[in-house]
Amino acid sequence: MTVLTNKPSTELSVSPQVAAPAEHPQRPRSLGALVKAYVALTKPRIIELLLITTLPVMFLAAKGLPDWRAALATLVFGTLSAGSANALNCYIDRDIDAAMRRTRRRPLARDQVSPTGALIFGVILGVLSTVGLGLAVNWLAGLLSLAANLFYVFVYSMLLKRRTAQNVVWGGIAGCMPVLIGWAGITGRLDWAPLVLFGVVFFWTPPHTWTLAMRYREDYAAAKVPMLPVVATERRVVLESIVYTWATVLCSLLLWPVAGTTLLYPAVALALGAACLWEAYRLLARVNAGKTGVDLRPMRFFHWSNAYLALLFLAVAIDSLLR
Repeated sequence: MTVLTNKPSTELSVSPQVAAPAEHPQRPRSLGALVKAYVALTKPRIIELLLITTLPVMFLAAKGLPDWRAALATLVFGTLSAGSANALNCYIDRDIDAAMRRTRRRPLARDQVSPTGALIFGVILGVLSTVGLGLAVNWLAGLLSLAANLFYVFVYSMLLKRRTAQNVVWGGIAGCMPVLIGWAGITGRLDWAPLVLFGVVFFWTPPHTWTLAMRYREDYAAAKVPMLPVVATERRVVLESIVYTWATVLCSLLLWPVAGTTLLYPAVALALGAACLWEAYRLLARVNAGKTGVDLRPMRFFHWSNAYLALLFLAVAIDSLLR
């Protein structure tokens, strides 16, 4: 969603600090260190965020406590699916990771895992997750998981990430899929309620990612990844982030009539949305005041957006228990 016509700077500047040489290769010398390196390939912190959106949707689908066996199987194999996508992303982006300060400690960038090993590991996790969901939960959940994995690897990582500033807008669809997988895991079908929450995560993703990219702009520039903060002015990035934040909040309120929630959910959604918009407009105020770079403090919005999504989906789960 592009709302402005500011002429962006297409020059990808490289900071001398970012261009520093990568760390010396450190191949693991023990089985425990090797296992730790392979676990790191799955990006556990990202998986945590995906599970935050999966479990509450299962409460919503069940209108209360979901069947624990279906919920546990969905979470376990969903974790394997996300781990597969992340490991394959590390394989594809190993050159980018080595060029960025934020990612240069990842296993492939430090040569702790071989590229072939990472590729095989990612494929095995993907097969296990798809078959596991299909057999232990249902095949709709399994196919949705496979679609999310393939989309993240082939559409986002291989097609969009290095070619367009809209990479995280459309590539973020993969991160929305756990909502659908969680619902399908309990009901065996899809409905409007999970599609609304799919929309919430879809609109939430760009401003969340762009504010992180504002903080690490020089990293992305060094790696020649055209994230919006690299190719556009800070003002444009913040204004587009505000548009997406408004879309996130409005979409979140749609769940009230669509899912027939109690008044708890819209009250929490409205309060959280107002706080998120407040932080977004504070970011704009700092831009208008001439603040740039670190002084702009984009990570305030980034951290708040994490809290926003977690608390919103927690409200979904609690509301479901009250009905």
